[in-house]
Amino acid sequence: MLQALPPPDPPAEVIVVTGQALPATPADRAHHLEIIGAEVLANAPAPTLDSILVQVPGLQLFRRSDATSGHPTSQGITLRALGGNASSRALLILDSVPQSDPFGGWVNWPAYDPAGLAEVRITRGGGSLSHGPGALAGIIDLTSRTDEGFDASLEGGSRRSLRGHAFLGERIGDSLLTVDLQGGRSDGFIPVTRATRGPVDQAAPYRQTSLRARWSASLGGDVEMQLGALGFLDERERGVPFTETRTRGTDVSLRLVGRGNWQWSATAFAQWRNLRSSFASVDDDRVTADRVALQDSVPSRGLGAALDLRPPIGGGVDLRLGADLRWVTGESRELYAFASGDPTRRRIAGGDSRTLGLFAEGALTRGPLTVSGGLRLDYWRISGGQLVERLLAGGPPTRADDFPSRSRTRPTARAGAVLELSASASVRLAAYSGWRLPTLNELFRPFRAGPDATAANALLDPEVLTGIDLGFDWRRGGLELQVTGFANRLSNAIANVSLGQGPGMFPGVGFVAGQYRQRHNLDAVRVYGLEGSAGIRRGPWSSRLGASLTDARVEADGIASALDGLRPAQTPSLVLTAAAAWESHGRTASLTFRHSGPQYEDDLNRRRLPAATTVDAFVAWPVANRLEIVARAQNVFGEQVVAGLDEDGTRERGTPRTLWLGLRFGS
Repeated sequence: MLQALPPPDPPAEVIVVTGQALPATPADRAHHLEIIGAEVLANAPAPTLDSILVQVPGLQLFRRSDATSGHPTSQGITLRALGGNASSRALLILDSVPQSDPFGGWVNWPAYDPAGLAEVRITRGGGSLSHGPGALAGIIDLTSRTDEGFDASLEGGSRRSLRGHAFLGERIGDSLLTVDLQGGRSDGFIPVTRATRGPVDQAAPYRQTSLRARWSASLGGDVEMQLGALGFLDERERGVPFTETRTRGTDVSLRLVGRGNWQWSATAFAQWRNLRSSFASVDDDRVTADRVALQDSVPSRGLGAALDLRPPIGGGVDLRLGADLRWVTGESRELYAFASGDPTRRRIAGGDSRTLGLFAEGALTRGPLTVSGGLRLDYWRISGGQLVERLLAGGPPTRADDFPSRSRTRPTARAGAVLELSASASVRLAAYSGWRLPTLNELFRPFRAGPDATAANALLDPEVLTGIDLGFDWRRGGLELQVTGFANRLSNAIANVSLGQGPGMFPGVGFVAGQYRQRHNLDAVRVYGLEGSAGIRRGPWSSRLGASLTDARVEADGIASALDGLRPAQTPSLVLTAAAAWESHGRTASLTFRHSGPQYEDDLNRRRLPAATTVDAFVAWPVANRLEIVARAQNVFGEQVVAGLDEDGTRERGTPRTLWLGLRFGS
């Protein structure tokens, strides 16, 4: 007698570990977004991330020098022509973790390998509810690669430069391990221009390396764990004796992502940074240099956590709830007042700050229209501030300031709408507010740059931005167009305000030979602007144009009244970019163009940096199975990009013509 067989067991559910974050929400569509993909990052003429990002119109580093020749503390990043100092007014995040230096707010660009990233998402305009303080001008969101395989490259360049990269992605059971290693070194170029240099000027070598590892694994059900670690070392010299710098950093992060009916993510992270930086004074004839200050240690630490919850409401309604906190602490330990090559005084300046935020944002989609709105409430506290100065010979402190703790709450909000005019065209409108807490560096540490000195200000208030955007997006086939007009007002803008001219004694810094400044809150920086980009792809050819046109002005009275109506320092009114690329059968070639209009070195608009136009090139050509020759050329025509201008007329330049040639292996 035949007996029916029991039905087979249902197949086990396959959990695919992605290593990625939760997807963007409908509310994000109302804001101006630009995406740089992995192919563009890997095939860029410039090998460093900061030099790639400046090709985005409206995105600006604090100074024109890059992260191989500039001082690490001058590497802030901003958008929308808001100007500023070395602290960033745009928030850089990597896999949901903030990346700015806990003490000073600048960015350690050598920590990030462009070839180890899956994409960069740039959101212009402030008011990010989910990331909170620091996202004044927008967000630069870095996403790590999560693919499998192995690739590596080795390139040699001008001035005995060498760069290498290796990436490994390996699945181990139901987990994914990725490791990315990069490094570079160079004898460097002489930063001071030929016409203004002297016998003391020399090349500025650098050595940089970073290692990033991520492990993603299923915890069962719909929950994925993502564990990340990053370490880097950045050593540079600035072109004269006694100007060496060294930055070390370590990051660890843990992110849990739930992809079920209730989507959620929980992130915790820790950062450690330590900067060592020496400063020199050069005589008028640029014959000799003497050490004037040594930050022998600037330890800082950042701790944080965030929760993002997305309930399943349905019916075209999306809701996002969340909370986050961050605690940063750090201090500058500095030797100064050198006599006969030896320091005579010690300064310690620092403190800590904390922020705690709650937010809620919803979006409603009905046919072609999506509207969104959200609120955020932050609590901030600055405490432990101190500035202590003492003689190394002993005795009581010559200065001992303990600054009172301060705390307050800050509400912010954003709203937006997107209307789909057709399958290829849409208009968007966004209004927003955002804020940034002063960094510990701005609050507590005075500093010197050549003959100039800047005093700290422990009473600085947070910066607050309000703005509105109106944009149009159009895409059809291989054509695309984006245009955005915006108006931003940055209240309480923090700036280094000129208050006096040396030689003489000034409060907070002592003797100053050049310009005396102090950090202050300006009434506001007001910016009106227009940003646009257009792209076309036809067969193996593609091209892209971009432009940023802005009118930025300072509003100031009282102690800073001399700045009223002037343009913020280091802010060009016009930036134009263009790129053309060809790709066929694995062969790639591209040209990029960037024009940056004139900008001012100083807050008083007296030292004008001329416009600069550069052209870069890239070629990759297969020569064997999985092996290709790679050639890059930065600043092809050797344009002299003036990156700095001292009061004595000394000019510092950006990267001169630099050629690279190497091999790249891909799996």
